[in-house]
Amino acid sequence: MDQQIHNRLVSFIWGIANDCLVDVYEVGDYRKVILPMMVIRRFDAVLAPTKAAVLALRQKLEAADMTDFDDALCHVAGYAFCNSSPFTLTDLRSRTNRQQLEQDFRLYLDGFSENVQDIINRFKFRAQIETLSEHDVLGLLIERFTDPTINLSNKPVLDEKGNELLPALDNHTMGTAFEEVIRRFNEETNVTDAGRHFTPRDVVRLMAELAFVPVADKIQDSTYLIYEIKTQNLIQRTAA
Repeated sequence: MDQQIHNRLVSFIWGIANDCLVDVYEVGDYRKVILPMMVIRRFDAVLAPTKAAVLALRQKLEAADMTDFDDALCHVAGYAFCNSSPFTLTDLRSRTNRQQLEQDFRLYLDGFSENVQDIINRFKFRAQIETLSEHDVLGLLIERFTDPTINLSNKPVLDEKGNELLPALDNHTMGTAFEEVIRRFNEETNVTDAGRHFTPRDVVRLMAELAFVPVADKIQDSTYLIYEIKTQNLIQRTAA
């Protein structure tokens, strides 16, 4: 994980929350908007290079009276998910009419494949759209998340000569940044009880290695509990 990219992304997302949602949501409710938008923008950026091909295939399949084509569109997109709406988030930046923006944004969300629909529904994000639109911050939110100075794609941003302007954002850094944003939201609302924060995956890996490596030669073809292994180890050292 590139720590500099991680820190910049977290600060960028945190800035969006403070700039767009003040006087619209209580601080504790920022997460209802920022977390799903962070995920949606990641999908949007990753899918951008194959968007035109996905739309072209959808047009052909609809002309052939086919309706169930998620798998085919995902194959062309190159991922296990896709978006077959006519828009990208960047396209929606140009909307100046509030009602039209809300309508097109809903259509954009509806264009995601079923697996992404499940994520959006679990976030209950569509319930926030009316509030965002009524306070005229939906456009600002989209504009900030599509800021060209930040790259949420898994591909680097290149200039006309092929030189790298912005590095790619790998899945690990994206996931760690997402977890850090959650942690900050919890801190802001004084949610500090155990189990309410994500443990960074690097820490989980280190803990697993610390538990496993010292007793790796003692583990046979069976199931062991960490407590049992540590107890056995302690007994053996005490007896010695």
